Amino acid sequence: MTELGPVAWPPNPIKTERLVLREPEARDRAAFIELHASPEVHTYLGGPRPRDVLEREMPELPGRQPGSFVVDLDGAMIGQILLRRATGHRRPAAAGKADLGYLFLPGAWGFGYAAEACAAALGWLASALPGEPVVLTTQTANVGSMRLAAKLGFTEVERFEAWGAEQWLGVRSPLTPSD
Repeated sequence: MTELGPVAWPPNPIKTERLVLREPEARDRAAFIELHASPEVHTYLGGPRPRDVLEREMPELPGRQPGSFVVDLDGAMIGQILLRRATGHRRPAAAGKADLGYLFLPGAWGFGYAAEACAAALGWLASALPGEPVVLTTQTANVGSMRLAAKLGFTEVERFEAWGAEQWLGVRSPLTPSD
């Protein structure tokens, strides 16, 4: 996985109590379109993309890139986890670090799936790249994302204005053997 370093990609599917984090497959295309066309999902991300554009431009095998996990519940995609290197980040505190992103379909909200899936992805990253800090950026207005960041162990580095709103940047420092 060149974006994060010397990590074999794709990994074996990651199984949690209720979910599987796996590579995207062709059967996920409709869920990817729904995810990127959803006004609810993109409330704090600059708005949804037009469905007709997504239908035309979405590849038959969407989201297939190093660091992209489909979150699967009972054989159906409910979300996506992204781990990538924050090379072009606007904030110096984040530049070059691993960056966690996630999107979940509205029907999957409120059940703890995001926390479960993100914790599993972070656990995988910690074993693949020991000692790697991870950053997360979200709008302060996104209360659910702010709660999830705290639950996952991210602590505030700074707040800044971007894209017409106050943003929050947090870091999750790597665990050491004494932790």
